[in-house]
Amino acid sequence: MREIRLNEHERLDDLMRSGRQIIQNTQEFCFSLDAVLLAHFVKLKRSQRVLELGTGTGVIPLLIADMAARVDAVELNPVMAKLAARNVWINELEQKIFVREGDFRQIDSLYPRESFDVVLANPPYRPVRHGQVNRMSGVARARHEFTASLEDVVTAARYALRFGGHFAMVHLPERLGEIITAMHAHQMEPKRLCMVQPRENRAPNMMLIEAVVGAAPGGLRVQPPLIVHEADGGYTREILQIYGMA
Repeated sequence: MREIRLNEHERLDDLMRSGRQIIQNTQEFCFSLDAVLLAHFVKLKRSQRVLELGTGTGVIPLLIADMAARVDAVELNPVMAKLAARNVWINELEQKIFVREGDFRQIDSLYPRESFDVVLANPPYRPVRHGQVNRMSGVARARHEFTASLEDVVTAARYALRFGGHFAMVHLPERLGEIITAMHAHQMEPKRLCMVQPRENRAPNMMLIEAVVGAAPGGLRVQPPLIVHEADGGYTREILQIYGMA
């Protein structure tokens, strides 16, 4: 771990993984549970090359670095791209993680076609509706499709993935139909799905889905739901294990 110097509005968080830490800017969008769940949902091999679309602070590459041969990460926001690169540097992972500032809607200018084994995305969840733009905070904007739609994300993933490659994403259950339709349109077949419930007796508010390029239709495996909180508000054992706190 290299010496860390924090700037104004920055804080340092412990990732509970291989001694790694992450700098976050409290004036920008900070990572949350969804990114951590996606990093633990994907199943990687040490020979694989991984791409994350829209890395933000770079938390997912930091969490999965030990499980892959190489992790590339693209980020549109220049402030966040620089912060992600700093997080790679402070954790001495420059030989494993490669952050690039750029727009994955023009992914053909960033990476060769079909050059990755796995693509990950924690994209903006909600479509932008008329009249919303001027009323939103910066954090709210990060959760709406201002810079990339669901179609943009799936299109970029398919471009980057080799035949047989895996695409994993965290998103909203209410958009499952759209997601499956978009995946089918780009030669990807959903194979694994996990719903995430805030509590045992509550409806899911997140989902994790994985598709395979060129796979035969059918065979979707729906995993048991992941429950986030116990009745008393504390994290369940599963979530504590994911956070490295159990």
